[in-house]
Amino acid sequence: MRKQFFQFFIVFACVFPALGQEAHKLSLSLTEVMARARVNSVDAEVALNQLKSAYWAYRSYRAELLPEVALRATLPSYHKQYSPYMDSSGSYSFVHNNYLQLNGELSVTQNIWLTGGQVSVNSSLDFYRQLSDGPFNRYMSIPVAVTLNQPIFGVNNLKWNRKIEPVRYEEAKAQFLSASEDVATTAIQYYFQLLMAKENYQIAVQNLENSERLYEVAKEKREMGRISQNDLLQMELNLLNARTDMTDCESSLKSNMFQLRSFLDYDENVDIEPEIPLDVPEVEIGFDDALVKALDNNRFAKQMVRRQLEADYNVAKAKGAQREINLFAQVGYTGTDHTLKGGYNNLKSNQVVEIGFEIPLVDWGRRKGQVKVAESNRKLVESQVRQETQNFRQYLFILVERYGNQLRQLQTARRADEIAQKRYATNVETFLIGKISTLDLNDSRVKKDEARREYVNELYSFWLYYYQIRSLTLWDYKNNTGIDSDIESILNS
Repeated sequence: MRKQFFQFFIVFACVFPALGQEAHKLSLSLTEVMARARVNSVDAEVALNQLKSAYWAYRSYRAELLPEVALRATLPSYHKQYSPYMDSSGSYSFVHNNYLQLNGELSVTQNIWLTGGQVSVNSSLDFYRQLSDGPFNRYMSIPVAVTLNQPIFGVNNLKWNRKIEPVRYEEAKAQFLSASEDVATTAIQYYFQLLMAKENYQIAVQNLENSERLYEVAKEKREMGRISQNDLLQMELNLLNARTDMTDCESSLKSNMFQLRSFLDYDENVDIEPEIPLDVPEVEIGFDDALVKALDNNRFAKQMVRRQLEADYNVAKAKGAQREINLFAQVGYTGTDHTLKGGYNNLKSNQVVEIGFEIPLVDWGRRKGQVKVAESNRKLVESQVRQETQNFRQYLFILVERYGNQLRQLQTARRADEIAQKRYATNVETFLIGKISTLDLNDSRVKKDEARREYVNELYSFWLYYYQIRSLTLWDYKNNTGIDSDIESILNS
């Protein structure tokens, strides 16, 4: 029996390991929540991965500007087969081949960003051994050969990439910083939702305690005939409403707790205790100053430049496709012999010059139409950039104005909350000595609750506007410094 009980206990402990564990209460300030969200949240991880993707794309572009060293080889290539052969009379026959071939090539290739061409220096060696009908060896060497491949009149892709890719990478870095501020904004939203739920729950608990206390006092007064039956029923109704309200607030508190806890990647046994952020950065922000900082730092300005460059690039590509002329030139030396040493003696010049072109004679206006489409798209981008710039300025202006008004409203709400709390405490004591009615007491309680919620809401709106402005300007107004990060250390972490 004891053995069975012990086995049951082990199974129960394995299946329900969390039972019996008390929730760990963790008091977190708003600053601590934002700091953890920037590192542990899924949104922060997405922003980091986007930055890494842009970083490696930029690294790939940079690599195109550097020389590439390559080694290509075939070790070995063996053939034993019949191949067609045409003699001097034009008749075909099939001959048997049995040979071994080895070859290797070392090359250094450099893209020329100024002209869009490519120059390479090559060195190669080929070995051929006939295995039948009197075996013999043959070597062919190209000690050095310089090759130029240059498009003429076509679009210079490297030149355009030198204009576009750095702007794209700067845009990605600004996007990462803005995304980090957006993560902080989301953390503010979840934090204040939990804070409001906590405040509502505490209000509900306090109202329930007061309702129970006042109901007991009201029953005693009714027995003494000092209040009417209607007042007693009203107090009982207040008590029932307070119990219902506390149940709803408790459910809302748990829901918002789960939301913030998941966002910050905490275990389920952690109960976060939010604190009202009393130390707010009450700084003045002017629109002109915010606009200058936003245009200097925000990804929006860099995105507008990139889109305009890409539109110009598309027009250049469409025009370059109307005619294609390529220059190919190779200058070097070559040698052949039955021995390896002899293959590098008695070298002879090896020169190739080739100019190829493609000019459409009749294409029914297809290439011209492509140019017109690209030019129309460029004009469309220009119009969109102007419109989006106006919208951006308007959005920033409204945000700065709301922030300035919110700062004043927050100061008013803070004072109103202090007054409402004191007024309710005074009215409770006054009711106990019978100098005010239940209607007056209920009115002061409602005003007290409304003032508290209004203060938390105004505080939430202030922090939300403040970090939205930070996200657009990438400027820390409290410390009067730019928002920046060591991108290299972040990418290598």
